Amino acid sequence: MLLSFKTELKPNNKQVTRFRQHCGVARHAYNWGNSIILETLTLRETDKSVKIPSAIDLHKRLVAEVKPLHPWYYESSKASPQQALTELRTAWDRCFKKVSKQPRFKKKGVSGDSFYLEQGTKAKPGINNDGKRVKLPKIGWVRLHEPLPITAVHNCVISRKADRWFIAFKCEIEQPATPPDRPTVGVDIGIKQLAVCSNGEVFANPKAYRRMNRKMKRLQRRVSKRVKGSNNRKKAIAKLAKLHLKVSNIRKDAIHKLTIYLAKNHSEVKIEDLNVKAFLKNHRLAGAIADCGMYEFKRQLEYKTEKFNSKLTLIDQFFPSSQICSNCCNHRHKMPLRVRAFECPSCGNIQDRDLNASKNIERWFVGIFIPERSELAVSSTVSACGVDKPDSSHVVATVKQEVNTTSAHVQLCRDLGSYG
Repeated sequence: MLLSFKTELKPNNKQVTRFRQHCGVARHAYNWGNSIILETLTLRETDKSVKIPSAIDLHKRLVAEVKPLHPWYYESSKASPQQALTELRTAWDRCFKKVSKQPRFKKKGVSGDSFYLEQGTKAKPGINNDGKRVKLPKIGWVRLHEPLPITAVHNCVISRKADRWFIAFKCEIEQPATPPDRPTVGVDIGIKQLAVCSNGEVFANPKAYRRMNRKMKRLQRRVSKRVKGSNNRKKAIAKLAKLHLKVSNIRKDAIHKLTIYLAKNHSEVKIEDLNVKAFLKNHRLAGAIADCGMYEFKRQLEYKTEKFNSKLTLIDQFFPSSQICSNCCNHRHKMPLRVRAFECPSCGNIQDRDLNASKNIERWFVGIFIPERSELAVSSTVSACGVDKPDSSHVVATVKQEVNTTSAHVQLCRDLGSYG
């Protein structure tokens, strides 16, 4: 099984200088290639016969025109500018297909610098490590922050976050052994709690950004008050970048631990296929939703379930998991986010809304029967909100139903199984 690993490096000052030099070469090649493509697009406005250069064409021109004028290109690995041009052409292809916006020029000093290294072939990889160090072309032996299995790789990517450097590479591993009998679990992702499982387990949300928000604002004010280009401004930016990295690491640590636990100890994990991009348009909840890392949670589960030989099921995002009683199957009216307890007007069942939702998520299957909404509110006999005008997610289910509420409850129980 092919997996990607990313770990921190511990370079000395000389090696950090070489890292920055490689980043500069890759950035220069990327910006040069971007300017060439923009010039070509301008010419194509009058002459459609002009061909947009490919990554290979750009690299040939780079070797013939740019490298002789800039000898410092030869001090770095030739793979770094070549890969930068390949990534640029890929970015433009996405732009032409209207998948993403037009690639922008890269700026020096922005956190997120990276470069590509390659040595040897796939059959005979040339980037080796002895468990504690890794030997990089044009740089030499660099210490690792943590021990790694002794192996050799064909290529790798060196990147920077704040003042820390990381290496990422792919290697083949054996699929880990897992227990034979593992249960199925439904997971409800939320803001108050990171995840609530159908078996009653609750995983707290670290809320890293919210905890660090006050300190982050203070550091941002310091950056804005410093003179642009001064050393004090660079120091303030470095401190702010470290805090951003800390927030990111706290969030990723919580998600990594949760996803590994779910994928390793369960044969099937069911989660809602949420439209996170649409959620972020709600400016009142955008910060809290982004702090949860919902998309990262889904992305990690996708490859970790494959790693541990389990299954990830994405249920329909319009399935009313928070509105159906997990005890009697009654479909009550809509529940706003401020209501944290589910109260069933039919059987009187009271439980946490996230736990109730996770139980319904666990019992979901393709073609599940969704009962008609109950006409009774929680604490009165007044018509519940939204009965006369159901939302678009329930139009099809409402039209097809020609049975009363009691028979709908019985049918749902047959579909979902016993709720005892």
